[in-house]
Amino acid sequence: MKEDFVNIVRPLLPNVDYCSIRFVSRYSNIINATRSVVEPVVISEDEGVMVTIFNKGGYGYGATSNTSKSGILSAINSAFEWAEFSKGRLTYLPEIDKISTHNGSYFTKEEEQWSKISMKDKADYLLEVNKALKSKPSISNWGAGIRYNSIETQFIDTINSNIRQKLSYILPQMVVSAEHKKEIQTRTYGGHAHARQAGYDFIDKIGMHNRAKILAEEAVALSKAENCEDKITDVIIAPDQMILQIHESIGHPLELDRILGDERNYAGSSFVKPEMFGKYKYGSDCLNVTFDPSVSSQLATCNYDDDGTLAKKEYLIKDGILQRPIGGLFSSQRAEMNHVACSRACNWNRPPIDRMGNINLEPGNTSFKNMVDSIEDGIYLETNNSWSIDDKRNKFQFGCEKGTLIKNGELTKLVKNVSYRGITESFWNNLSTVGDKSTFEILGTSNCGKGEPNQTIFVGHATPACHFKSIDVFGGI
Repeated sequence: MKEDFVNIVRPLLPNVDYCSIRFVSRYSNIINATRSVVEPVVISEDEGVMVTIFNKGGYGYGATSNTSKSGILSAINSAFEWAEFSKGRLTYLPEIDKISTHNGSYFTKEEEQWSKISMKDKADYLLEVNKALKSKPSISNWGAGIRYNSIETQFIDTINSNIRQKLSYILPQMVVSAEHKKEIQTRTYGGHAHARQAGYDFIDKIGMHNRAKILAEEAVALSKAENCEDKITDVIIAPDQMILQIHESIGHPLELDRILGDERNYAGSSFVKPEMFGKYKYGSDCLNVTFDPSVSSQLATCNYDDDGTLAKKEYLIKDGILQRPIGGLFSSQRAEMNHVACSRACNWNRPPIDRMGNINLEPGNTSFKNMVDSIEDGIYLETNNSWSIDDKRNKFQFGCEKGTLIKNGELTKLVKNVSYRGITESFWNNLSTVGDKSTFEILGTSNCGKGEPNQTIFVGHATPACHFKSIDVFGGI
């Protein structure tokens, strides 16, 4: 962070109805070892400034990677010109007097800083993990990697807000494939699921080396397993698959800009309509979904969004009833609906838009054992490997890496190539029981794409295992 940012920028703020300036500094470091060979290390850095101006019935943006005084002035002038040009052409202008002043900060707790661990030590560790992944003769492909990202922002505006945040992310990943009679099956860990706001300490906590051996054994077993049968059955969905279910069939359809039609061009709209909030039964009585920026170490945990709005926990769905959309201050004003602090931008060169933050399914009171015990015939689904959902986020089909049959209250044999399908409007009403805190996992995805031009951001999902009844499950060829 430029330590003198505030001192430089504060005198430059223009005399307009409202102006905000957001400084962003990003750092990324990726190290991979594939087939026991360390790949070239990737390091990237950039920084820049985004200016937003609302003035006399118009608004505009200006962005620059030139963070000197002259560069920032140029971005301010661009935003001002855009605001002048847009006067009388807007369908909606935010109510400036409803923007609150905030001063505060948030920093990810790094118990062990990424920079304190040498690159050699990281590479040696990944080579050890690779050795564990290649523990069986039938393993045909394997690899492991660690990605570290940090995003530091400073936000100031003409109503004296001053917000500083630094978010640090660790994303471990492993992949291992096994071959049997020309059949290849793959198990993964990390990537789109097992990621946290943390330092290198997260690597120590998860024990990639031990997990690697289990993944290899499962890949071998799956390569020899039977295909999943086609049937309507009970399913227990593990947290690392539930996060995809939450993301695609709750998170995206509840984004307010989709509901209002803004995203239709690029990524579709939503089956949800504004009049459904407060009365629509989205799921069974045990479905409780929150927007929760307060969960320690989750990917989208923060104190403020990128429009400077204070972030706090809110129910999106409570006891199965739809409560509020995922819409930031400005879009919610436009729709005359309640908001959450979810205006987020992927970098300095993009304005914030309505995005998911931490979208979590609250735990219930049923243990995993009791869920299994209650099922005569069903299947336990783990780890997403494919997804497809329509433009309105309603009809979907998801595939999983691993299925375990449930017979008479016991987990039995593995099955491969297992997928399931459904319709969002009915699927969540088939939710029978929700796992307790012992099944609850903090997970997330690093590549949620949205916007035009596209913005890719980190999204957090925490969830327990869940039991659904009468789900259409089908197998592969």
